[in-house]
Amino acid sequence: MSEQTSDPTPAARKISPLVKNLLEFGPVVLFFVAYLRLKDQVFEIGGTSYEGFIIVTAGFVPLMILSTLILWRLTGKLSRMQVMTLVLIVVFGGLSVWFNDERFFKMKPTMIYLLFGGMLGVGLLRGQSYLRVVMEEMMPLQDEGWMILTRRLCAFFFGLAVANEVIWRMMSTETWVYFKTFGLTAAMFLFFMTQARLFQIYGLEEQGEAE
Repeated sequence: MSEQTSDPTPAARKISPLVKNLLEFGPVVLFFVAYLRLKDQVFEIGGTSYEGFIIVTAGFVPLMILSTLILWRLTGKLSRMQVMTLVLIVVFGGLSVWFNDERFFKMKPTMIYLLFGGMLGVGLLRGQSYLRVVMEEMMPLQDEGWMILTRRLCAFFFGLAVANEVIWRMMSTETWVYFKTFGLTAAMFLFFMTQARLFQIYGLEEQGEAE
């Protein structure tokens, strides 16, 4: 399966952008909607009281697994980031439900961004851009461009990890849910928007089309 990455054309099947976005962001939106409906409710299950947040988390984990499997089935591949994100969702979501403690799930974004930032950092220490391995097909850049973007994204991931820790520890659960659903997504979008100048300077459009 991993050998497919050396020949992306046959391995990665094209699907509708709408379907792709629904599979990637649909579970997050459903988590947000379900939380708003159940946040003030308490459920008695097997003699144990569970708040709405825990119930929503219990539903989010299998939904995320299902959507990821469907995406893999349709496209024929998953990125390393998608796989690692799913693993952390299952682990930390499962811990929250098992111990009936929402803190585990709230720590999940912190662990994801620390992991991604740490991996990029290790590559930088070795003089390599691990980001290039993941994203080269989407936006071909010169070597120097990849190193600059990797350094910036590494720092950005660590910044998101700190922000998540501050928000879930110091603010309400509802504030954290809004931050997780909209804040993190908007932050990623704005980050790449601010890199437009870098893409202009170091982009390889002509080489990308020739390939």
